[in-house]
Amino acid sequence: MPVAPDKNKLYPSENIKTVCYIKNLPGKPNVEIGNYTYYSDNTNSPENFYERIQHHYEFLGDKLIIENFCAIAEGVTFIMNGANHRMDGITTYPFNIFGGGWEKVTPAVEQLPFKGDTVIGNDVWIGQNVTIMPGVRVGDGAIIAANATVTKNVETYAIVGGNPARLIKKRFSDEMIELLLKLQWWNWDKQKIFGNLELLVSANDIAIVKKLLENEK
Repeated sequence: MPVAPDKNKLYPSENIKTVCYIKNLPGKPNVEIGNYTYYSDNTNSPENFYERIQHHYEFLGDKLIIENFCAIAEGVTFIMNGANHRMDGITTYPFNIFGGGWEKVTPAVEQLPFKGDTVIGNDVWIGQNVTIMPGVRVGDGAIIAANATVTKNVETYAIVGGNPARLIKKRFSDEMIELLLKLQWWNWDKQKIFGNLELLVSANDIAIVKKLLENEK
């Protein structure tokens, strides 16, 4: 009896070609994807996921890291550091890229704004047409509402939405969040996840989470 879909297959269900495990696409420099993280696209092939990562230039060295069990909906866009213009002069116009003599003001890498890596935690749900700006860190268990533009870090188990995205509410109490971050179910093996599936999708009770943590000892 199977206890999990094959995490090493591009399409976990051969009958559903709109959802793929991103990790199993051909690799791309400076992009790291965790197990069971998927991209869903009903308009275009989900195999085009990397087109959703924009202005990502290898020489800048910034990474996009997406951890395990994330759900990424159609139209999500990751804007990386290569989109930034120099901002310390009178104008932000990028004269250098057009040549014709203007290349004399090509900025050094260190003269460009650099926000660092973009990191999406475990078990994050990113809604349709969300835009995530460079250097943003999204905590484990967070939810980002459809059409949001995320310009700042998102706390663990927060729900955010809007443009710019703002906190709508936390999914659980602070005590519950602390316990869930200790539990880290996304690091369990597939047999253990299978054995606790019903609890994972329905339990919202501190006592149950504490019991699961006790079983870890």
